[in-house]
Amino acid sequence: MAESEGVSLWRFLQLAVLAVCVFGALHLFVFESIVIPTASMEPKLPVGTHCFLDKVTYRLRAPARGDIIVFKAPAGAPEELVKRVIAVPGDTVELRDKKVVLNGVEQRERYVRHSRAEEKLVGDNLGPLEVPKGCYFVLGDNRDESNDSSVWKDSSGAPAPCVPADNVRGIVRGFF
Repeated sequence: MAESEGVSLWRFLQLAVLAVCVFGALHLFVFESIVIPTASMEPKLPVGTHCFLDKVTYRLRAPARGDIIVFKAPAGAPEELVKRVIAVPGDTVELRDKKVVLNGVEQRERYVRHSRAEEKLVGDNLGPLEVPKGCYFVLGDNRDESNDSSVWKDSSGAPAPCVPADNVRGIVRGFF
């Protein structure tokens, strides 16, 4: 009996190690659980919303307008951010009095919130600018409370409105 208990303990340990390895690989290469930390994506993604970060999709295709992505913040900030892709490489984007104009057409964005609609804020007007190859222009849905392409500056203080494709970690999926 003691020998069979030793075999089943050994088998359990093998299965446990295998499970940890499989989960670790899935977490590293396929998906991970994230929690929305700020109000910048409200009302779609309120603070505390649990989501999955899909790390596979962008190996098969580039981010598209409307995708909600997670990326390493540009301009030297250490954190990761969650924002919506507004413009892709080659697009011309402009912000006019809090409204997005994409390739000359004012956009109807039903998901947008302006918590300070009557205030003139930095980032309410920008451009027009062409999104360079290998970059994305991103904004939070809660525009007046978002650290995004409308306000980013480089070390010299010049506008730095684009997220390099290499900074994008994945697309947000499965809100719950």
